[in-house]
Amino acid sequence: MRENKGFPELEELLISWPREPRALIPLLQAVQEKLGYVPQEALERAAHHLKAPLSQVYGVATFYAQFKLTPRGGWHIKVCLGTACHVKGGMEIVEQIQRKFGLHPGEIAKNPKASLEIVRCLGCCSLAPVMVLENKIFGRLTPEKALQLIEEFYEQS
Repeated sequence: MRENKGFPELEELLISWPREPRALIPLLQAVQEKLGYVPQEALERAAHHLKAPLSQVYGVATFYAQFKLTPRGGWHIKVCLGTACHVKGGMEIVEQIQRKFGLHPGEIAKNPKASLEIVRCLGCCSLAPVMVLENKIFGRLTPEKALQLIEEFYEQS
């Protein structure tokens, strides 16, 4: 068994999973549920446990948008940049969030209370542009309204 460097909870999680490649997606989902993301060590350990190539495990983890390979902040902002949202100003919302809060997609803020993610479609095109703040959808946004919502949320948390 390979040494478990930084995530002791991986060992007990892996023991409970069959050593079959078909278990890959549910295993990655369980890792993310437990750790909040899927770190590089988990990908390596999953590949070893399932006797699958690391390239295959990494390919699955990067193909599905549900898997996060970096830790996220305490609360999470998603801004849609699908076609409708992009055309109606989604990128301006992202730029304002970056300027105002120092959040950049895929990075945790200096204050790890928040993180920003760009998504390609939330399925709310009639409400474009759309932002999700802690699983609550806000639509028909302007950059100013988006900043106001984030500030209000930040003050409440």
